[in-house]
Amino acid sequence: MTNKTLTGLMASEAAERLRREGPNELPRPPRRTPLRIIIEVVREPMFGLLLAAGAVYLALGDPQEAAILMVFATLSVSIAVIQESRTERVLEALRDLTSPRALVIRDGQQQRIAGRDVVRGDLLVLAEGDRVPADATLVSGHGVQTDESLLTGESVPVRKQPAGGQAPMGPVRPGGDDLPHLFSGTMVVAGQGMAEVHATGGRSEIGRIGLALGEIETEPPRLAVQTRVLVRSFAAIGLGFSVAAILLFGLLRGGWLDGILAGIALGMSLMPEEFPLVLTVFMAMGAWRISRARVLTRRAAAIETLGAATVLCTDKTGTLTQNRMSIAEVSAGGKTLQLSADRAVLPSAFALIVECGVLASKLTPFDPMEKAFHSLAEPIATRAYPPDGLALVREYGLTPRLLAMSNAWTVRGHAGFVVAAKGAPEAIAGLCRLAGAELDRVRDAADDMARRGMRVLGVARAAFSGADLPASQTGFSFSFVGLVGLADPLRPTVPGAIEECRTAGIRVVMITGDYPVTAEAIAREAGIESGDCVSGEQLTQMTDEELAKRVRTATVFARIMPEQKLRIVNALKSAGEVVAMTGDGVNDAPSLKAAHIGIAMGGRGTDVAREASSIVLMDDDFASIVTTIRLGRRIYDNLRKAMGYILAVHVPIAGLALLPLAFGWPLIFTPIHIAFLEMVIDPVCSVAFEAEAEERDVMRRRPRAPDSPLLSGALVAWSVVQGVLAFVLVGGVYVAALYAGMPDNEVRALAFVSLILTNAALIFVNRSFSASLIQAVRGNRVLWLVLSTTGALLGGALAWLPARGLFQFGPLHADDLAVCAGAGIGLLLILDLLKPLWRRRLES
Repeated sequence: MTNKTLTGLMASEAAERLRREGPNELPRPPRRTPLRIIIEVVREPMFGLLLAAGAVYLALGDPQEAAILMVFATLSVSIAVIQESRTERVLEALRDLTSPRALVIRDGQQQRIAGRDVVRGDLLVLAEGDRVPADATLVSGHGVQTDESLLTGESVPVRKQPAGGQAPMGPVRPGGDDLPHLFSGTMVVAGQGMAEVHATGGRSEIGRIGLALGEIETEPPRLAVQTRVLVRSFAAIGLGFSVAAILLFGLLRGGWLDGILAGIALGMSLMPEEFPLVLTVFMAMGAWRISRARVLTRRAAAIETLGAATVLCTDKTGTLTQNRMSIAEVSAGGKTLQLSADRAVLPSAFALIVECGVLASKLTPFDPMEKAFHSLAEPIATRAYPPDGLALVREYGLTPRLLAMSNAWTVRGHAGFVVAAKGAPEAIAGLCRLAGAELDRVRDAADDMARRGMRVLGVARAAFSGADLPASQTGFSFSFVGLVGLADPLRPTVPGAIEECRTAGIRVVMITGDYPVTAEAIAREAGIESGDCVSGEQLTQMTDEELAKRVRTATVFARIMPEQKLRIVNALKSAGEVVAMTGDGVNDAPSLKAAHIGIAMGGRGTDVAREASSIVLMDDDFASIVTTIRLGRRIYDNLRKAMGYILAVHVPIAGLALLPLAFGWPLIFTPIHIAFLEMVIDPVCSVAFEAEAEERDVMRRRPRAPDSPLLSGALVAWSVVQGVLAFVLVGGVYVAALYAGMPDNEVRALAFVSLILTNAALIFVNRSFSASLIQAVRGNRVLWLVLSTTGALLGGALAWLPARGLFQFGPLHADDLAVCAGAGIGLLLILDLLKPLWRRRLES
């Protein structure tokens, strides 16, 4: 090494580079401020109508009604701001968890600095357990191994060798043994050394992936798109009727300002402006419900979209598996033993293997395979040598020529040395000088373990009685002890979760960087159909058209590079699938963002993965995905019920707004009445629909078609039938009251109360597509709270004189209220008899 390398950067030079090149951190997307969220919400047509009505009331000298309308207008804005701001705060907290410190040499002295202050040219001092703060080249070191699973998806550590003064040749990519390249965010699991930083922040491997995410357009939520189209369509219709009503009122009655109010009331009655509000409420409540299962929703609409997912693409390492190595099988003397997590004692024939594996490992290991030996040895009686009587004398590390490592120990009370070795089976066999049939048996056993997806190590031991230890491992006379098969264990909840996905008609596809044999073994254990496996090499040779055909049947993709994951997701999307993608590593981030629903792991996941995702599993539990799918389907079902109800209730509202204009009768509604109906009762009722329990078959039906409309033809027809019947009943009450000679304010109160009670009937009818009236009355405490609140508000409007004056209501008597109740009950009974005729079409 040069003198500069030994002394590191000068502090002044490092400060200048930090100023010129920026801090060593990933670029962060701009945070959504409350003001930006407010601007997005108030673009909806509903707010324009309410603001216009408020302006007219001010022009008429009625600031009280104008103020009430403004209160209604801010309701959904507050809901959206609170939910989105909460999500942003949680994400900021997650980002703060990943800011490692670094030990560098500056001015010839070791200094501990913040990771963000590392600059290009810094000399890093690395040891076991350190996280690499930036991309660097190893310039010196011994036995360095790093865990690069966040970048490659493979849990097995890779060996590193110093560069030896040579410039790196070819592309610098993660993965591969005996290379000098270290990458930001990876973990040193063995050895120690020094490395020179050559890339920081957005110029690192992690940073390049993060910057590439900005070029990927996030798929807009299908439900939001459909809702926006519905609202705009109804807005156009409502605007046309409003203009016609204003002209009709002004020309025939001469009151243009009153005509404007009547036109606005008619427009509001025709346009179901509650749709975006109800969608916001459902998504916010869904996010809250699922947060109790420790799932964070960055984009609430993704919960509903996940309920429509047809394909779930999942990474293996850290998602299906626990991202830690454990000993799954041991083989010695021609016998094989499968190990389980609850095994307390090993037979003596196999206990020696674990003992020697521990002796060949570090006392405090970081390497996941060495941790596996210690973990297995701790609860069981395998100690052939007392731990307190052992003293480590010398370590023999891995070399590119000999993939084995040994430790030499002294034992209190015994002369000489005890030596234990572990490593690649062929290397251990060479140290033991195996040959002939014995060597063939070891190779066959190792190959059998490898075919079943295990990482295989050989274990050997030796005794040495000389005074001076040999210079290399080949100087010992080793005896072969046996083979150890290590595996990254499956999460215990995964098989059940995958089976439930299959029942729900969702195809699970595993995409991993591991070898095909390992990938297929894990797939079989998890319950994924592994008959069609595609390797990264095969995928490279496929055209986009060929890949689009292959993804229809393939369930396992192995040895896949990050850019290939993105290509697989895009091929599935082009085939018409609704794609959900899980992952935790930086290599998953582009595909997470490109998928319809990106699901990141919050515990082990990186900042880049979380930023690219729609949903973050805070407990890293794959089974939480099934919970989210179940909730997503429930949300969609209940949302259709709520939308159908809203459409149904708008028919009598619009009819009662238009009827007096058409025949010159007294107006029933002004904007204050419409605002009361649509901004208090309907949104509150949407909360009641959101609280409805899931349908019994919610996870036994196939996902809905991606292009299926939110309001199907059958649902629209059923809603119109409900609305027309409600209008006929309430309109009949209104006309009968007029012909009976009741005062205008009493007629208005009678019609309004009748509408409220028929509204309640519509709620009961739309609670379920299949349940009868008796079933619909049960359960849902929120519904009964809603009905009680509505009754209290309506009673106040009728009994409290100031409120009665505001709504221009007259007093109602017992017989009047009986007529109103009869309209509501009659509608409920009629629709309950008609529902079986529509049931099958509504559920499809």
